[in-house]
Amino acid sequence: MSYCLFLDESGHDHKNAPYEVRGGIALHADQIWPFVQGMKKAEQSYFGDALHRYKTEIKGHRLLDKHRFKWASQEGPLDDLARRKYALGFLNKGVEKKPPTRLEFTAYGQACVLMAGEIFDLLRTHMATLFAVAIPRSVTKPATFEAEEFLRKDQVFLLERYFYFLEAEHESGLLVMDETDRTEDRRFVRRLERYFTLAQTGRYRSARIVPSPFFVSSDMTYPIQAADVCIYCVNHAFRIPGWGMDAPVRAEIQTRFGAYLYDLQFEGDGYKDGQVFHLYGITFVANPYGRGSA
Repeated sequence: MSYCLFLDESGHDHKNAPYEVRGGIALHADQIWPFVQGMKKAEQSYFGDALHRYKTEIKGHRLLDKHRFKWASQEGPLDDLARRKYALGFLNKGVEKKPPTRLEFTAYGQACVLMAGEIFDLLRTHMATLFAVAIPRSVTKPATFEAEEFLRKDQVFLLERYFYFLEAEHESGLLVMDETDRTEDRRFVRRLERYFTLAQTGRYRSARIVPSPFFVSSDMTYPIQAADVCIYCVNHAFRIPGWGMDAPVRAEIQTRFGAYLYDLQFEGDGYKDGQVFHLYGITFVANPYGRGSA
């Protein structure tokens, strides 16, 4: 058996998020189906139906946008039956292009925040491990062959941490990615193949990480959706003191979900040139196109 690292990204549109973050959650193969079943059950429990039926899906910015917290706090907590009824009303009004009522806004906001909490509980229950690397959103790709054809440093660091996790578990691992832009996906695969075939370290790490990623549609894949929620929370609520990762946080996300991020992230040892060093699954890279470790 093996692990799957379900990958997604946050902040790459350079609009509202403070950083660009790429990362995801690793689940053991025997935990994937129970996790998916748990996600389906939670979606039905909180919203009253599957969101894809209403042309939406579980994503960080859709569950945890500032407006969702505002809507959720308009009234006290609704009971389960009322929340499902009015959240479903909100979804149907969206399809019908009608304005929801105040109570429907409230129910949908509460359902979104509760669903995010359930996702983190399910990840913990099914022994998921979180990996993420953030870079400044102001970074500009230089016009060089290396920048175009090779993985960025933050992407290499992400694979590095996944490799050391697999080493500790004595397992192999797959990469499962959200299918976005087909042209850009091909470019990323080309860079990934160069790393695993041309770089000595990459060739070594291919003993644990299968070099060819699988691409899936996020609206059909619950673990990718869960990864999106995690990466969104890292972007808005996780900071590493002293590393220059000092953008303001959204307190409502940090308060509710910050502890989950610390608990779920990988922690273990790496090694290089005879030296052993301690690693965490979430890190920050100030210059992804430069040399060195920062």
